Amino acid sequence: MKKAVQLVCVALILAAASFAGVTVSSPTPGSVSGSPVHVVASATSSSPVTAMRIYVDNVSMFTVNAAAMDTFIPMSPGSHFVVVQAWDSSGAVFKTPETITVNTSSAGVAVSSPTDGATVASPMQVVASAFAPNPIVAMRIYLDDISVFAINSNTLNTTVNAASAGSHRLVVQAWDSTGAVYKQPVTVNVSSASNSPPANAIVKTQIQTMPGWENCTVCAGPGGSGPSASFSMWQFQNSPSLTGNSARFNIGGSTPYSDALWWKQLGGNNAITNFKYDVDFYLTDPQFAQALEFDVNQSDGAHKFIFGTQCNIKDGGVWDVWSGTGLHWLHTGIACSAPSAFTWHHLTWEFQRSGSRATFVALTLDGAKHYVNMSFDQILSGVNEINVAFQMDGDFAQHAYSAWLDNVTLAYW
Repeated sequence: MKKAVQLVCVALILAAASFAGVTVSSPTPGSVSGSPVHVVASATSSSPVTAMRIYVDNVSMFTVNAAAMDTFIPMSPGSHFVVVQAWDSSGAVFKTPETITVNTSSAGVAVSSPTDGATVASPMQVVASAFAPNPIVAMRIYLDDISVFAINSNTLNTTVNAASAGSHRLVVQAWDSTGAVYKQPVTVNVSSASNSPPANAIVKTQIQTMPGWENCTVCAGPGGSGPSASFSMWQFQNSPSLTGNSARFNIGGSTPYSDALWWKQLGGNNAITNFKYDVDFYLTDPQFAQALEFDVNQSDGAHKFIFGTQCNIKDGGVWDVWSGTGLHWLHTGIACSAPSAFTWHHLTWEFQRSGSRATFVALTLDGAKHYVNMSFDQILSGVNEINVAFQMDGDFAQHAYSAWLDNVTLAYW
């Protein structure tokens, strides 16, 4: 009977695997192409596809959080090994490799971000590169026929502000040493001119001093049913503090990888679609933190938008965001190692929601801003609420440690 069950399991696994794969429409294996190379691909799986990535000669060149991609990748003349790889929500990986040749007469501009027709927030991140038989000496960005950025290089990676929401024409142009000009236009739809709070935004300040914080430990673990930790919260701490009213959060216990979660309800408002979460935090023993989680949650009576983020200190040293599609954490690729001890760190997260999707726009840590621009569908919910949350994760030995929060602020509009 046990063997029969095993055979059934194997059959189910093989059946699931048969639905998975990556199809590369362009370029075809062995083809000869100019640069930039037009890459068109799609992925299918029995579980939702969460990301796709292009590797050229084992170097990551482009990533999209979707089941399809259509982009241009600059490549130098010669033979190249190209791999298009995909991941689904179960963590399974699928890939299609091929070898192509780039001819020596190719020239042009490739805009990796934003893609043509994309909807973005402002400021938008612009990533592009240029290639020509003669050296590229300069590149420039035009937004609605106005020059907004220039660099003496064959690559650029910068942010551009749009003065208004709506459709905009963006052109990236390059010049080579002979004066020849190459350009690539894209059209983008700006969803909002800025994620800075407008004058009519609702702003909740010094949230760490508000009464009525709620907490749990078991619910903070995997699947909402983790091991139990010892934990506590002490408000109105005058040291360490920036305002004289910080809140201290403590975690300990004897079970490895136990967690503790605290949250503060701020009342529901279904019309809200933009959030800006600011917090100052301080640790004396950051080496004991497995991860630190900073969240905003909204339920509008139809969906629960989980803007979950964590500085995943000991499992990759990167920022993670919560996938409402796959219900698990995804690495952003943005580094987040253990923060320095006995120092106040300032963190800002910017979020947006549209329809049933939650978008992680950008994070700024100690003045360094990184654009995330990852979006996920969210789960159904009949609740109406907005809250902020903070979670501390224990490490392999469940070392006890504390964290202080100050100037906890949420602006939403």
